[in-house]
Amino acid sequence: MTDELSNLAPLALLRQQSWLSPAFPTGSYSYSHGIEWAAEAGQVHNRESLVDWLEADLRYGSGRNETIFFSQAWGAATDEDHERLFEIAELAAAFRGTSEFALESSQQASACLSTLLRVWPDVALEKLSASLSERRVPPAMAVLLGVRAARQGISRALALPAFLQSCLANLITACVRLIPLGQTDGQLAIADLEESVLAASAQASDWTIDDLGSAGFMVDFASMSHEIQYTRLFRS
Repeated sequence: MTDELSNLAPLALLRQQSWLSPAFPTGSYSYSHGIEWAAEAGQVHNRESLVDWLEADLRYGSGRNETIFFSQAWGAATDEDHERLFEIAELAAAFRGTSEFALESSQQASACLSTLLRVWPDVALEKLSASLSERRVPPAMAVLLGVRAARQGISRALALPAFLQSCLANLITACVRLIPLGQTDGQLAIADLEESVLAASAQASDWTIDDLGSAGFMVDFASMSHEIQYTRLFRS
């Protein structure tokens, strides 16, 4: 184990667990990222199809972009480059394929930012919040948590995979209700995705903003279809 991975302070670990906990008040339980439509359409119907769907999104779709935004925000915060950080945040806010994805991102991130500033205040996050508010740009979760992890001294090698696994776990929890999927299969799905999370996190060190892009068309189509879905449990 390298020093980068072994020198995480206990307080930093506790805080990261708090920020990624289901108890953190972002309202993530209200969103399925389009999977509600995929389940109704039979595209996602068991653990195997769910893992395939989430892995494709992580490797080629919006999940890949969130990986880049988190990594780049972490780097900008580490360098104390506030101008670059705002540019990353602005791009992250605009990089949403559908209106539901924009709502999902902005509402969860706004709740996250409000809680972070109140419970764990930080100068860099306050500056970013002021810039976003002044220019009426909604925040993005990946950017906020990338900044806060960097400011807490949590290495990117630890913070990024933890963030990605938390995002996937939220969607898997939704699918436990949607498919329905048993609790054990839900945990097996999280375990099945571990290698993909680590691979995406490792690649992120070589990615830049220029690498943003998505080939996850089915995920975007699911979101657009969800907007007119007749019966819905989730907001996206």
